[in-house]
Amino acid sequence: MQIGNIVTAFYKTGKYIGEITAIREGFYTVKILAVLRHPAQGDLHNPKEVNVPFFHERKALAFREQANIPEKTVHLYKGDLPDYFDTLKDALQRLKERLEQENTPFSQKSLEALHGVQREYELMYNLKWE
Repeated sequence: MQIGNIVTAFYKTGKYIGEITAIREGFYTVKILAVLRHPAQGDLHNPKEVNVPFFHERKALAFREQANIPEKTVHLYKGDLPDYFDTLKDALQRLKERLEQENTPFSQKSLEALHGVQREYELMYNLKWE
């Protein structure tokens, strides 16, 4: 891997396409260019649990945000680079559909959290949802 490579990267349950902008031992700094999987909601240490001290609302990493990502979760990306905002909408919609199908207390709480996240995206990016 080298600076400038376009890669996929996992970060806190989300999956992204980005560009390596720096390398340090064990990590790559990746500039986010697209969202492949929206991060899960809730407590990462207690997955699928509703009764936790703090149920996290987790947004996807922002367009061009840079994150230090463990090298073992970074892989070369092959293919056309999709639009960040289109991929954000698609990833959020896929997560919402999956949670709606589960119909559990956890999925319902996650959907509530995602509703708040979606409103933030609308304000931050002036996004319109279909």
